[in-house]
Amino acid sequence: MQLTRRQKWTKISITTFFSIIGLIILFPLFCLILASFKPSTELLRFGLNLKLQPDILSLDNYTFLFDGGKIYLKWYLNSTIIVFLYTALSLFFSSLIGYGLGVYNFKGKNLIFTLVLFILMVPIEILILPLFELSVSLRVINSYMGIILPFVVSPVAVFFFRQFAIGLPKELLDAARIDGCSELGIFFRIMMPLMKPAFGAMAILQAMNSWNNFLWPLIVMRSKEMFTLPVGLTGLLSPYGNNYDMLISGSVLTVLPILILFLFFQRYFISGLTVGGVKG
Repeated sequence: MQLTRRQKWTKISITTFFSIIGLIILFPLFCLILASFKPSTELLRFGLNLKLQPDILSLDNYTFLFDGGKIYLKWYLNSTIIVFLYTALSLFFSSLIGYGLGVYNFKGKNLIFTLVLFILMVPIEILILPLFELSVSLRVINSYMGIILPFVVSPVAVFFFRQFAIGLPKELLDAARIDGCSELGIFFRIMMPLMKPAFGAMAILQAMNSWNNFLWPLIVMRSKEMFTLPVGLTGLLSPYGNNYDMLISGSVLTVLPILILFLFFQRYFISGLTVGGVKG
């Protein structure tokens, strides 16, 4: 299809505009990466900038993370374990609930969905105190489960899976039942493969939320060895001194897992948001 002159200029203008927006968004990240190769004294003198000084660039900050700053590796391990467990459990339970609300008709279905929407609108700060008291009662303070259990069923994920499940072909349900497949078998063998885009999109969002979660781990975790990355890195800034060498290089490495996860699930993420957003 031949583009007209006006369409060509429109395409070039849009591409240029969004390229500029992308560079503006990535500018702080570029500055952060460059600062991670500089000593902290340069950061205190000139702040974050794109000034290249080959004579002062080194890998000393990253060497310190793995040699002198072993506590950082413990924080990294804590965050990785929590993200893996939380994402897996959240996708499992949220998809089951969302699938049930989207496919089956039963008494109280609309009430349950209304409660999901209500919880979705409640600020997390309001729930902090009752959730903390519940965690104390369950004796999960200062443990991985203390961070994971209170939020293992995400109302956002339930809503998303429900919207996606509404558009699933109901003929497959009837055919599977005729063949003698159980309801759980229908979900795991037939419907779950069809919901891959939804799982891909939610895997990124849930993992990102868990990886960047700061407030709840700060409240639940008691010992320094149990801190997650956001809590641990924030603790490097204090009235008694700031460890910028570890903070900057540690922040750069913190970005990598989510970036890799997004690149891995990018195809499912885009299709999941597109399809799930128009179903129902």
